[in-house]
Amino acid sequence: MSQGNDLSHLNAAGDAQMVDVSNKAVSKRSAIAQGAIRMSPSTLETIEAGNAPKGDVIATARLAGIMAAKQTQQLIPLCHSLPLQNVQVTFTPEETLAGYYIQAEVITKAQTG
Repeated sequence: MSQGNDLSHLNAAGDAQMVDVSNKAVSKRSAIAQGAIRMSPSTLETIEAGNAPKGDVIATARLAGIMAAKQTQQLIPLCHSLPLQNVQVTFTPEETLAGYYIQAEVITKAQTG
């Protein structure tokens, strides 16, 4: 197992390896990612008014975020497939940014590395 500043996904030769979590206890873990997206003020107004030509932009983006969280093991090399107990994606409009602050939180209870 990794100690201190060791990189657990590298073996002694420096080759990439998957971490063996078979002896680890099940624990509850959470991860939060956040960011911001800017757009033209008129686009923000359109989204907030619910007048986008293809429907509810925020609902579609929230669904895409949840679906992406469920595919993490396909997107990140050496990532274990973990059961997700909850995924929350929130969008907070911000006029001074002309966009949204976005936060995603994922919770799992599993053997994790």
